[in-house]
Amino acid sequence: MVDIHIAYEGELRCRATHGPSGTVLTTDAPVDNHGRGESFSPTDLVATALGTCMVTVMGIFARKSGLVLDGTKVHVKKIMTSALPRRIARLEAAIRVPPEVASRVAPEGRVELLHVAETCPVRLSLLDAIEVPIAIAWEDA
Repeated sequence: MVDIHIAYEGELRCRATHGPSGTVLTTDAPVDNHGRGESFSPTDLVATALGTCMVTVMGIFARKSGLVLDGTKVHVKKIMTSALPRRIARLEAAIRVPPEVASRVAPEGRVELLHVAETCPVRLSLLDAIEVPIAIAWEDA
């Protein structure tokens, strides 16, 4: 169990403190929803959670397999619905594995890593109403 403490600071801005570490992050409503857009919005954090979760569990799997995924990058594109109620409609995740890593991953390992990404805890926690296409680009040398 992890406690997150959140304080509403006004002007559609919140300060969240991670209980175990004391790390603080700020959220701000996006410009298109009455905010200033000066920090991550709550839905931006969902997209961030998805990308970081995928690459983290891939890293765990890789470590157990004697691989290192250092330099791997994830780009998540968050697309909101245009109709009310506002919600996340789609999270497009593109994972880029650099050549120095890709060259060390066998074809079956690539399939396993994609499965790991597709079944990360955040992905499994998202509603089926949110489309989550995931693509891995293996940059072979």
